[in-house]
Amino acid sequence: MHYFVSDIHLGSGDIAEQKRVERAFLDFLKQIENDAETLFLVGDIFDFWFEYNEVVPKGFTRVLGRLAELSDKGVKITMLTGNHDMWVGDYLTKECGISLFTTPQVFSLAGKEIFVAHGDNMNINGQPVLRLMNTMFRSRSLRRVASWLIHPDLFMQFGKWWSGKSRKSHGEEQSARVLNPLIDYAIEYGKSHKIDYYVFGHLHFAADIAGAQRILFMGDWHSRPNYITLDNNGEIELKFYN
Repeated sequence: MHYFVSDIHLGSGDIAEQKRVERAFLDFLKQIENDAETLFLVGDIFDFWFEYNEVVPKGFTRVLGRLAELSDKGVKITMLTGNHDMWVGDYLTKECGISLFTTPQVFSLAGKEIFVAHGDNMNINGQPVLRLMNTMFRSRSLRRVASWLIHPDLFMQFGKWWSGKSRKSHGEEQSARVLNPLIDYAIEYGKSHKIDYYVFGHLHFAADIAGAQRILFMGDWHSRPNYITLDNNGEIELKFYN
């Protein structure tokens, strides 16, 4: 079985909320360990992650340990970064065995072609401010300069503030502005590529759209935990987790 999950936003909310979401995600990872062949973490697993050469954010110990355990058991774990955890380095790969991608990818699974992306920086040509922000935030040079000049404690304080502000912007109106461009992107991409399913996160609501293209969106885990499965017959399904 192939599993997809996104927008856990570990570390967001008050302490009780953080623990509730972490426990739910840990239970989910425990539940899938016996039949998971692959696990795709489709962005924003952490509410904020900035990795220095020798420093990583504290916390998430149980989750990282569970992911490492799954990897040790032979589960192939792939992470596609989102707008909250784009500043990863090699720590998750070395310690947890996670393969990392910072751009959308197409995977061949169960006889199907699956386009997977977080969805935060796609089809934004008409939004110059957002394009500029994405270019700046994803710049390796700026990231390196920031890691040299800014103390980790200060950067984490800024990151948590910025992440909270970004997360609160995910209202229905904002989500609709992102949803339509992603659907348009999938339709246009499908004209020149054979894709069976598109899998996105980012919007904080779950949806399975069947039309010219089969497009699935995963919601966030703070409101209603959900995930996607792809079985060995190539059947895909959006599910909710209790």
